[in-house]
Amino acid sequence: MKVPPLPSDRNATGRTFDEQERAYLMQVMDSGTLICTSGTHAKAFEEDLAKVFGAKFALSCSSGSAAVHTAVAAVDPEPGDEIITTPITDMGALTAILYQGAIPIFADVDPVTLNVTPETIRARITPRTKAIIATHLFGNPCDMDGILAIAQQHDLPVIEDAAQALLAKVGDKYTGTIGNIGCFSLQQSKHITTGEGGFILVQKEELRRRMFLFINKAWPYNEPNPDHEFLAPNYRMTDLQGAVGRGQIAKLHDVVAKRQASAARFVEELADIDGLTLPKAAQGSVHAFWKMPLIIDSSKIDGGVDAVSAKLNAMGVMNAPHYVKKPAYQCRIFAERRTFGNSQFPWSYREQQDGTKIVYDDADFPGAIQGLRDVLVLNWNELYTDSHVSALISAVREACR
Repeated sequence: MKVPPLPSDRNATGRTFDEQERAYLMQVMDSGTLICTSGTHAKAFEEDLAKVFGAKFALSCSSGSAAVHTAVAAVDPEPGDEIITTPITDMGALTAILYQGAIPIFADVDPVTLNVTPETIRARITPRTKAIIATHLFGNPCDMDGILAIAQQHDLPVIEDAAQALLAKVGDKYTGTIGNIGCFSLQQSKHITTGEGGFILVQKEELRRRMFLFINKAWPYNEPNPDHEFLAPNYRMTDLQGAVGRGQIAKLHDVVAKRQASAARFVEELADIDGLTLPKAAQGSVHAFWKMPLIIDSSKIDGGVDAVSAKLNAMGVMNAPHYVKKPAYQCRIFAERRTFGNSQFPWSYREQQDGTKIVYDDADFPGAIQGLRDVLVLNWNELYTDSHVSALISAVREACR
């Protein structure tokens, strides 16, 4: 069989832009003011975000990576401090830690959800732990109750990386509003997009101010006696991005609801395939379905992930076998400590401080190794019709046969 072309988030076939975004963009262009510090749309977008998510404060920024970097800067680690995170994530969420002089400490993941767990986080806590980052992979929330309990025991802040989990929920709270700081991406492939862009949600004023400063080169706009207060970049969003964001945020609930409805049908109709594990949120949580991860048991489905991937490709179904292919600690930046010149900072600094050698060993990450071995990721989109979903169901069934 051959699957007809599917809506794609890479172009207009899978995006929700309409006259609202165009109207807002023209307002910015007509004003001649494209910078957010003087314009109105990025500020209005932040107000919209705070209302939608029920957060006290929302801050826009230039990317999801910038959002995580800003959050890490807000907890202000000392050089050589440790921040616990996941080995299955975008590199931008890890370089943020290194740029602040801290060391990423990877917690293993559940091999089915590919999320960190309270147990794997607990095993990585040391006296130098400064914060925990909980990444809600594919839109499926982590066990936030368990993670928060551990964080409270050790008096550690929790940063949520909800880049893939817009409107996912744990209980009655949206991901990104459960921990101390929530980080989001508006990159091209996300539920809603401004091309590049991101935002941060926070409840406490002291954190809001520090993050606002970090985004703005540590310059306190509109405060008396302003000065550059500490080392910080320019991570501002443009007012053009804010204009697109305003149009997009109004569509977010509909976008996620459509993804959830089509995903529910897909999961239900393929539940009978032996050897295929489909995504499922934990009880009391709600999945946002950024992507559709399939766990394939090679002992039951001949050839495993690679065979299923090849069959789907032949049918015209784009897919990502093994997702990011390898855990982050195997990348050269970590394996060779390629950071600032030949310094190997911050690992080398820590070794000089107290003799601690941080080692990333495959033996410590059986869940990550297994999860990446067995996962195949399908794109998912709010503009999939019943016909699109039917074709995908038939294709996966045939590929797993």
